[in-house]
Amino acid sequence: MFFTIPTIMTWTRIVAIPLIVGVFYAPLEPATRNLIATVMFIVFAATDWLDGFLARKLNQTSAFGAFLDPVADKFLVCASLLVLVHMQRADVFVALIIIGREIAISALREWMAQIGASKSVAVHMLGKLKTTVQMVAIPLLLYDGRLFGTIDTSVWGTWLIWLAAVLTVWSMVYYLQKALPEIRARVAK
Repeated sequence: MFFTIPTIMTWTRIVAIPLIVGVFYAPLEPATRNLIATVMFIVFAATDWLDGFLARKLNQTSAFGAFLDPVADKFLVCASLLVLVHMQRADVFVALIIIGREIAISALREWMAQIGASKSVAVHMLGKLKTTVQMVAIPLLLYDGRLFGTIDTSVWGTWLIWLAAVLTVWSMVYYLQKALPEIRARVAK
């Protein structure tokens, strides 16, 4: 099921990456670029929830969709973080923590699936909380201005992206602890 409505929505998140990055190279006022990138990120990030909802509602779930969905999310988040680091709106250390964790946990999940123990590293509420905080922090940092004339999105975004980094480490430790018994059993063999 490569071309169902939910899968096409997932593909849009991947296609969105060069568009969001490209906005910052467009000959526009900085505030306009920030607004366009923020709106694009929010719209494309919302497709993550919507494609899952539609896949279940339309009975169009597939193994390919289950594979592509988290990949698209990680690409969107990692590309946005790199843009934010490049624009000096996010610390490189935060980006390394978040991107490094995504790579490590993806590799762990793949290995656990190969040995038939994927349930031990299934998505947990802590990982969902980390993702939610990230998905709020990134558009605040992309906007980089005053929202409603009072909310300094740079300050709020910075606090939230650091909170996301802490939650990132915490969730990684959680997943590693869940996988550790299986890892020990495999090493012992």
